[in-house]
Amino acid sequence: MKTFDVQTHTHDQFVNITDQVQKTVTELGITDGVITVYTPHTTCAVTINENEDPNVVADMIQQFDAMVPWQQPFYAHEGGNTAAHIKTTLVGSSVQLIVAFGNVQLGMWQGIFLCEFDGPRIRHVWVQ
Repeated sequence: MKTFDVQTHTHDQFVNITDQVQKTVTELGITDGVITVYTPHTTCAVTINENEDPNVVADMIQQFDAMVPWQQPFYAHEGGNTAAHIKTTLVGSSVQLIVAFGNVQLGMWQGIFLCEFDGPRIRHVWVQ
């Protein structure tokens, strides 16, 4: 297993980590198999989605905010970041990917994203 850190810069942000995951796979010497990309946080997530048009990510952030508003009078969590916990649960904390011939296998338009819902922060990503 190897880890790397991601510095987020805004409250809600999707950071393309595809290149960092590929670099980690290379460093680990994985040539064929399945890897898990995981983040050990409760207010950020990992997903695979389109990486060609940045409007897709902007639209996703906007829709998450519409579905799960930051401030709700009925949130009981005293940490003030219940919305981030809900969004993380909706997206998930890990993805699995196929590696073939040393390369992470993704579709033509796909990228791997760390989804920040409570930033800015330094986030950890684990690859195994």
